[in-house]
Amino acid sequence: MRSSFDKLISWTGVIVAAVLLVAGGLLVWASSFATSNVSDQLASQQITMPAAAALTTPAMKANLLQYAGQPLTTGDQAKAYADHYIQVHMDESSDGRTYSQVSGEFMASMKADPTSQATADLGQLRQTLFMGTTLRGMLLNAYAFGMLGTIAMWAAIAALIGSAVMLALGLLGMRHAHSVGGIDAPAMERVPLTV
Repeated sequence: MRSSFDKLISWTGVIVAAVLLVAGGLLVWASSFATSNVSDQLASQQITMPAAAALTTPAMKANLLQYAGQPLTTGDQAKAYADHYIQVHMDESSDGRTYSQVSGEFMASMKADPTSQATADLGQLRQTLFMGTTLRGMLLNAYAFGMLGTIAMWAAIAALIGSAVMLALGLLGMRHAHSVGGIDAPAMERVPLTV
């Protein structure tokens, strides 16, 4: 009975090891796909991180100086560029107003005085904020996919380690089940017959 139970548990461990091995392989593939796709897509845009001289605020310098002048090819670079360069310039040009707020002001100005310079200026600002917001969104999506690639790689490592541990435990369990196999035999079979 004990031997059968040990074998059942051991085989369950081996099956779990196989499942974790497959999951680890798939997670490695997912990580590689996400990371290379993010890098390829960002590289194709040929964006260069701002040079050190273009970093005008302490926050820009703190977050972008490490990437100064480099081609933008990683999710971390994309997030830094989106949050600490594009967003800063958008806030400066709009006094901190969002695209949605400026768009609302532009629509109201079009109704009130469609030919005024103020309306034209709001229209230009609206267009600038629209482009900036769109670019930020795309860059932050690249960052998110890059982060998913990183998480998938850590999960793959955990799954592969778990697979190795479960396989080792399963094999040890099978060895143990084989070594205690005779204990479960009926008592009569274990007693030598003497005449």
